[in-house]
Amino acid sequence: MADLLNAFAIAGKAFFGFQAIFFALLAIGINVHFGYTGLLNFGQIAFAMLGGFGIAISVSQWGLPFWVGVLVGVLAAVVLALLLGLPTLRLRADYLAIVTIATAEGLRLVFRSVSATPVTGGTRGLSAFNRDFIALAPWDTGRRYNLIGTTWSGGELWVVTVGWILVALCSLLVWALMRSPWGRVVKAIREDEDAVRSLGKNVYAYKMQALVLGGIFGAFGGMVYAVGTGSAIPDQYQNANTFLAYAALILGGAARVLGPVIGSMLLLFILQFADTGLRSLIANGVIPAELLSSTDVAQLRYVLVGIGLMLLLVFRPQGIFGDRREVMLDAR
Repeated sequence: MADLLNAFAIAGKAFFGFQAIFFALLAIGINVHFGYTGLLNFGQIAFAMLGGFGIAISVSQWGLPFWVGVLVGVLAAVVLALLLGLPTLRLRADYLAIVTIATAEGLRLVFRSVSATPVTGGTRGLSAFNRDFIALAPWDTGRRYNLIGTTWSGGELWVVTVGWILVALCSLLVWALMRSPWGRVVKAIREDEDAVRSLGKNVYAYKMQALVLGGIFGAFGGMVYAVGTGSAIPDQYQNANTFLAYAALILGGAARVLGPVIGSMLLLFILQFADTGLRSLIANGVIPAELLSSTDVAQLRYVLVGIGLMLLLVFRPQGIFGDRREVMLDAR
């Protein structure tokens, strides 16, 4: 029982930790793309990588202030969205999906290449660029704090505090936009873009705006992740993270303001609880080591989450807070 309580406490830290913020911001961006506008973006992690490396390169390599690095990351995300959207948004939805997933993997390989090492640090990445941000904390970052049965450093608490404020502001912005005329147009594009075009609306421009906005949210997620870990390594930004963000969005409910946020928190909680709980059961002999070893737990937890998502899609495809009508995609 004590081990399960400990697993619950550790999972509770993951529930509020910076990784949950990272996936929440990625999923908020995907919600703007897929949930509200009907755009199939499978390369959201590319925007996150540009956001993280925008800060890392600006501070570590160019000696610029931290906040200038934030602007560099945002501008890089805007440029990427324009480059992706210009040739694909006039075509069918699956073209954008193919281009984005290929671009995300291509950027990761470029950033970890030998030729890019002088700028990006190659496979080792960059570090020691978050000191100015941590120094802004209004409390002692050298102390350890006991919260919800777990220990947090002062720096971790500062990153989490700022991160959740950022998630709240992004969610508030999405809430306001989707109740504005702009939001009504993009939701109409998701349902039937030909009908919207017949009313004289520039569908291409609205799609581009949605792609840029969601990409900026993804860049913010990458910044939080880079600042939280204190490093920016290309292999941290793999395509699997995009699909985990989709899983969080599906879990919480697409086209709902709080869907991606709650879904990300629950996803991280489930993954961490499954990891810690299974390891405790193996250590106590409840699960025989011959049947399952501790080295297999990291893979098994994703299998369990995958099974759970399949059951969710069968019995409640709209997610926890979603509406079944909101996930009817017109992918033309």
